[in-house]
Amino acid sequence: MPYAPLLAEAEVEAALAERPAWHREGAELVRTIRCPTFRDAISLVDRVADVAEDADHHPDIDIRWRQVTFRLTTKAAGGLTDRDLKMVATIDALIPLGWPD
Repeated sequence: MPYAPLLAEAEVEAALAERPAWHREGAELVRTIRCPTFRDAISLVDRVADVAEDADHHPDIDIRWRQVTFRLTTKAAGGLTDRDLKMVATIDALIPLGWPD
C-alpha cells in the first residue's frame, strides 16, 4: 500500500493545535493518558488495538499500571503522515470523557 507523503511542518503544528493532549517528539506524535484503573488501561489498549489492526496502522504502546502512552509515526514513510493524524483522532475518540491526561 503506498503511503501518503510526509506532512509539512505547518500541517503538524496545525494538527497539534487542535489536539492539545498530543505533543511531538521528533518524528512521533505522543499522548499519555492516566486511566482510572489498571483494567481501564488494558481495556483502552484493547480498543485501540482493534481499530489499529483494522486500519493497518499500529501505534507503539507503553503500559505502566494505569498510565498508557501512545506513539504514532508512519515508519514506512519515515515520519508523520495523514495516517498518523487519523489514528490520533481515532484514539482520542476511544478515550472516555473525563479521563485526565
